[in-house]
Amino acid sequence: MIRVCQLMRVKRLAMSSPDPPDFVSRSQKRVPLRSWWTAMVRVSWALLLIAVTPFAAWSQAEAPIRMRVVGGLADVSQYLRYEEPFWRDRISQATGGRIVAEIAPFDRSGIRGQEMLSLIRLGVVSFGTALLAVVSTEEPEFNAIDLPAVNPDIAALRRSVAIFRGHLRDTLRERYDIELLGVYTYPAQVVFCRRAFSKLADLAGRRIRTSSVGQSEMFTALGATPVVIPFADILSAIKSGVVECAVTGTLSGNDIGLHEVTSHVHAMAITWGLSIFGANLNTWNALPNWAKETIRTEVSKLEADIWDAAERETGEGLACNSGQPNCQQGRRGSMTVVPVSSADELRRRQLLTESVLPGWVRRCGSDCVDAWNKTLAPVLGIQAQPD
Repeated sequence: MIRVCQLMRVKRLAMSSPDPPDFVSRSQKRVPLRSWWTAMVRVSWALLLIAVTPFAAWSQAEAPIRMRVVGGLADVSQYLRYEEPFWRDRISQATGGRIVAEIAPFDRSGIRGQEMLSLIRLGVVSFGTALLAVVSTEEPEFNAIDLPAVNPDIAALRRSVAIFRGHLRDTLRERYDIELLGVYTYPAQVVFCRRAFSKLADLAGRRIRTSSVGQSEMFTALGATPVVIPFADILSAIKSGVVECAVTGTLSGNDIGLHEVTSHVHAMAITWGLSIFGANLNTWNALPNWAKETIRTEVSKLEADIWDAAERETGEGLACNSGQPNCQQGRRGSMTVVPVSSADELRRRQLLTESVLPGWVRRCGSDCVDAWNKTLAPVLGIQAQPD
């Protein structure tokens, strides 16, 4: 495929047409043509050069490497403060200009999030970000590490991802021809409510905004009524009484003004919002070793920055909603933060064991049972049972 692309470029060179954009492309000097015969001679020599020149030597002769990246959700902290500056500036600085990248958020790229894994596999997207909760409609196995009630705090989430990462990497390679480069997380998704509550059990009978099947199953088991509502409509749904509680991010909830229309927020994370960043395997293998090593090293730093920010913003969101002095990014409210009690912890494990995990197994099948029991079960102490 690489050689075919090189042949096409030589032909375009002979016709004095511009280079086509590509996810991994390099600049070339255009040679003016004096005649049709001169063009044919040059094409012949170029074809001979391609035939006898190793790809490594060809790569070294052309620079810079140009990448087009599809990132995460637009207008959120992860993209604006970390992903976008990393690809637009930092990767070029780290390589002295030998790698130059462009990035666009997936939800403004005409791409359906549910199709991201397939698009990367096909090479339509060479470097892309996939939200696990979104692509779980196609591959529910990947959502194992961010099922509701699995990770009540950031320490638990870090542990789960570390345990499951090898399985995630191998599965992406085998099923989707994707090279896993990073795993990102958004801040904690928690429960905001208009009326007071002191524990999870108090949410029984309430209508609660949810954003996924797993969340809906969890709150149904809790005795609540889940209502799937888009993020943009949360505030109006609370104000109009369509729902009286909502699950969303601690700081994003503050951004849309939930601290002005709700009174209590629970400190336990229901879910987080994990995403993977990966490359089409053929595109990745075609890169020179120095480029692959640099990208891996720099993306691992980006991943660490995003995780640290998610932890920091989770705490700051709670601080802002409750009007604490350490609120810097949001607006100060006067909400009550409901602490996680021992009763909440027991209820969480019960919901995971009796509702969330069995529901996931029904959607996912025997492969998911095996994956869970080999990776997460020994640490969590909860076995998945075949449906």
